Formats: sequence, structure tokens, C-alpha cells
Amino acid sequence: MNNFIAALTPTITRFVLVVSASFTLSIAHADELKDISQLADQGQTAAAIDKVNAYIVANPKNAQALFMKGVLLAEQGRRDDAIKTFTEVTEKFPNLPEPYNNLAVLYADQGQFDKARKALETAIKTHPSYATAHENLGDIYARMASEAYDKALQLDTSNSRAQGKLSLIKDLFGTGNKTTIAASKDAAKNSVTSAADVKVVAKKTDANLAGNADEAIVAAVNGWSQAWSAKNVNQYLASYSDSFKPAKGQSRQAWEQQRRQRVSKPSSISVELSNLKIASNSGDAAKVQFKQSYRADGKPIRTNKTLHMKKVGDNWLIDQEIADN
Repeated sequence: MNNFIAALTPTITRFVLVVSASFTLSIAHADELKDISQLADQGQTAAAIDKVNAYIVANPKNAQALFMKGVLLAEQGRRDDAIKTFTEVTEKFPNLPEPYNNLAVLYADQGQFDKARKALETAIKTHPSYATAHENLGDIYARMASEAYDKALQLDTSNSRAQGKLSLIKDLFGTGNKTTIAASKDAAKNSVTSAADVKVVAKKTDANLAGNADEAIVAAVNGWSQAWSAKNVNQYLASYSDSFKPAKGQSRQAWEQQRRQRVSKPSSISVELSNLKIASNSGDAAKVQFKQSYRADGKPIRTNKTLHMKKVGDNWLIDQEIADN
């Protein structure tokens, strides 16, 4: 579960799902859960879920197993099931802060920021020194503020005060800030306390995305997909360069109008990227390839996609978008 991924809250903040919590285990239990964790690390998430479910049937009061199940479900994109599982953990073990934190991340992913805020406040109440929850709560407030300023700008595009405040939030948080989800990472230890950052939307390549330029490109792609998931049309369209040319000879104006309708119409959108890699980077132009899973009120649509990125000032913008179904 070291490479756990979740498509979480879009635009300004990047939330971190905590992937470990503190539990006391016998050696036998630790070994069995460690084997399940290794299955997940090998990409066999479905098999890991089957095994952890069987383990929970035999050990229904094992907090770590329930917690691990929640993380695995989230990793598989089954967020409603993950929420149900983490809620069960909070009911059975109300003094653990990590499950509340993970609920907050999953609620934020669905745009339910008030629920996310309440979950984080409960986490802090149970464990006042839990720094991750404090950081995530700050991100939630920033995200809510961003949405409010963005709404103000939609109602009044000349509102320079709202534009200035929105810019301040973006400058403050940039693309590096994150909010954390928890998972059982090393069940062999009696006390599992390490935390792993959960990248939103894209995995790191084996080359670990060396260099600040590559990181900025990945952050730009993440911001685009996150804005799309949040149905933040203005932020989504702002990810494209002025020189971007839509496919099939469509005019830019017609394309933007079409995208506004398609992004705004669904009740919810989920965009998840995987196997992201930078195929080339010349300094002011780059090619990014990845697998995209798009869901809007229905079954996911999976696509191989290539983005040609262009550096404009300090920002990386999409200059060309190619889908290979």
C-alpha cells in the first residue's frame, strides 16, 4: 500500500490519506496482516480485500484489519464502501484519530466539506496533538474559501477583491500542500505509526519524477484533473493555453462552451490518473502520458491520454490533448 492513490479534493489543496495507525498486535496477527499488506503492495488489491474480509470474519474486533480494509477500498476507488468501513471503525474505536481523518479526506473528495470539517474536528478532539488533522482542517477551510471566492467571481467577474483573495490563497498553498489519509503499512510491528503521503490523481514514475521542472508539470496535470473532478469549470479551462486548438477543427469558443456544459451537467465527476510519466521535457515544452479513468454518473470510461504541455511564464498549460481509446 506504499503507492496508495486517491483522487481527492481538487484545485488548491491536495489531501493526504493517512495509511497507518497505532495498534497493538500479537505476532501471529501481525504476520497475517503483513502478508495482506504485501499483496496490496504488489498491486493485487482485490485479492488483498478478499483476504482481509476473511480475516475480519474470524477477527471482527480487530481494529487494524478494519482500518486496512478501508484503505484498500479507497485505493480501489470504492469510496462509498471505504466511508462505510471507516465509519464502522470510528463507532467501534472512537478514540482513534486516523479513521476520522480518512473520512474527512473521502468526504472532501465528494465535495462534502462540512462533513470533512466535522470529522477532522473530532479527530483533533480525540487527539489534540494530531498534526495531520490540524493541517487537513486548514486545507478544508482554504478549499471552502476558494470555492466561495470563485463563486463570487462567477457572479461578478469584475470583483477585483475576490480575485485578489483567490490569488492569495493559490499563492499560499500553491501545488505542494497536502492533506493526509492513514493505512496499515507494516503490520509486523506491534505499533504501526508511520504515515505515507497519498498522491492525488497520479503515481510517481520509477524515476521518481526527478527535478523541479518535472514536479511542476505533474502538479499542473494534477491541478487540471482535480479541477475537472470538482466541476470547477473556470479552473479547468484555465489549465489550457491560449494557443490550444481543439480536435476535429472545432473553434475554441465552441469547444469552451461544450466543455462548460459537459463539466457542469453531471451531478458528480471523478477523474483518476495512473501510470503518469513525462515522455519528454525540453524546458518549455513537455509531453505527458497516462491512463485516465473518467466517471460521471455512470460506469468509468478508461482512456490512454497524452498531453502536450507548454510553459507560459511560471505555469505549465495544456497545448494539445490527445485521447487514444
